[in-house]
Amino acid sequence: MLFHAQAFLLVFLPLCLLGLALVGRWCGAAWALAWLLGASLLFHAWGNPAHTALMLASIVGNHALGRVLHGLTLRHRPGAARRGFQAGVAANLALLVWFKYADFLLEIVAPGAPPLGIALPLAISFFTFQQIMFLAACRDPAEPLPGFLPYAAFVAFFPHLIAGPLVRPGAIIPQLAAPGLSRLRTANLEAGCGLLLLGLGKKLVLADMFGGFADTGFNAAEQGAALTLLEAWAATLSYALQIYFDFSAYSDMATGLARMLGVHFPLNFDSPYQARSITDFWRRWHITLGSFLRAHVYIPLGGNRHGLARQLAALMLTMALAGIWHGAGWRFLLWGMLHGAMLVAHQLYRRVCAPMPGRLAQALTLLGVILAWVPFRAGDLPAAGAMLRGLLGLHGFALPAMIWQALPPLQPWARPVPLLPWLGAARTLSLPEVAACLLCGWIAVLILPQAQALSARGQALMLTAGFAFTVQALFFAPAVAPFLYFRF
Repeated sequence: MLFHAQAFLLVFLPLCLLGLALVGRWCGAAWALAWLLGASLLFHAWGNPAHTALMLASIVGNHALGRVLHGLTLRHRPGAARRGFQAGVAANLALLVWFKYADFLLEIVAPGAPPLGIALPLAISFFTFQQIMFLAACRDPAEPLPGFLPYAAFVAFFPHLIAGPLVRPGAIIPQLAAPGLSRLRTANLEAGCGLLLLGLGKKLVLADMFGGFADTGFNAAEQGAALTLLEAWAATLSYALQIYFDFSAYSDMATGLARMLGVHFPLNFDSPYQARSITDFWRRWHITLGSFLRAHVYIPLGGNRHGLARQLAALMLTMALAGIWHGAGWRFLLWGMLHGAMLVAHQLYRRVCAPMPGRLAQALTLLGVILAWVPFRAGDLPAAGAMLRGLLGLHGFALPAMIWQALPPLQPWARPVPLLPWLGAARTLSLPEVAACLLCGWIAVLILPQAQALSARGQALMLTAGFAFTVQALFFAPAVAPFLYFRF
């Protein structure tokens, strides 16, 4: 089920809220939490109930192991607790590897072998990481061990199930287990609904529009088309905006849904294209994933405690794992390694050079991030190569003949063509339309604050401005496009 689907917004969410309030009033807090767990399991089971059984089995197994680890810790047996934790992490990762990477690994060891065709369970990447965080917390004697019902509700909690945020059990479980969970408060409903609607507009109006522009160019590159300079840059800049607005929308909607239920999530998205270094970018983009990777990968690999060479190697390996976590394919690994290389270059630059002027630093960071999105989005590495050749102008610079005639200064550099076939809807007016949309989109991401930092008046103005477009897209769009992180 998707947050922006009619079934979710018009049926599931109202019934979930109403049932939570009524069950809590008539039966008590424990039954209200059980209702929320049932609603979350239904949300997950909407596409494939068998995968929900897999998630439940994982929850049961991890909670049982957590009890063992917690007991060993309290009995001062750190060695046994460490070995149990390592075994639990290995089991969780083995499950993730089987469902997510089996075909990719098979292609590496046996090229040409038929794929296994294993279906990827919804949210397996996220609930796996959440449970690894839980097992780590069970080794801390100061952390109380939650009961099974609060723990299961935490892992399956539908607002963060699909794509995060990745939150510490100790930050969320007490909120879910609070006696007042079922008492829906007007302030929480208003604030949460505002964020939900802002995210809905970002997804349906902005992300999906730029996704259409990006798909035209990237799909053509995948089919072997030679994209010209404008076509390649229009597709690349559009995808950079699509994934920005898509994940920003998801983060707003997830935070808003949790807030409606009385649960406060940490900030997970903070205007990352305004970052002035690649390190700053990763403090702003999927903030909780970055924190998880730092705590559970980068620091255990040595972090910055064992010299520069060890630190740079840890950065590269951490980002390579971040890349392959996003998807089973060489292009995702390449994306992660490109970000690792940028982080390494930034660390080296900081040691030998004075700080770069802020605007220049932001421009270079943004250019690196945009170019790294090319292999991330491309269907395969040859398509990424074709797109990069277009970005470098190796396939020429073309303009629709009508526009070419209207712009004499560009005539020596561009060749006239009837139309640009891989830009927008392949009409003469596609170029001005795409250019105007890109201009507005980039002004928004480079200047405006993220939605949760806006005042109530600012949020109201944004809601008013996009309300009609959002309603139109919600009820009349030909298809519901999933969030991009839905696939990861």
